[in-house]
Amino acid sequence: MRIGELAARAGVSTRALRYYEEQGLLFPERTGADQRVYPESAVERVALLRQLFTAGLSSKVIAEFLPAVDAGRASPELLARLREERAAIRARAAELREAGRRLDVLIGLAAHPDEAACPASLDRGAARRAASA
Repeated sequence: MRIGELAARAGVSTRALRYYEEQGLLFPERTGADQRVYPESAVERVALLRQLFTAGLSSKVIAEFLPAVDAGRASPELLARLREERAAIRARAAELREAGRRLDVLIGLAAHPDEAACPASLDRGAARRAASA
């Protein structure tokens, strides 16, 4: 199938498919006119790539991981690398939760200003707000 058909069937843009190819994640064949042609299995491969990107993996890590998927077996080194990626994603998630908490404090301070001076930090602002509640 050609790139437009794969894009439609996989629910991605042709630009995404070209990116996957540039990153070494998808390997189309080429016609004599240099047009990309994909096998039927490319639909499932693109679905897998989307899931891996959604899981927070970079194209570099995905490129490292795909041979293990194709072989049906991951090396201990690759498993360790995936565990490191998981730890990094969890750390980023914790940072985002903390950023959300700080925004909650900021929204509370902005929505209900008081006459005291602006707090030097959002933590002090939260403590001051809690004490007055």
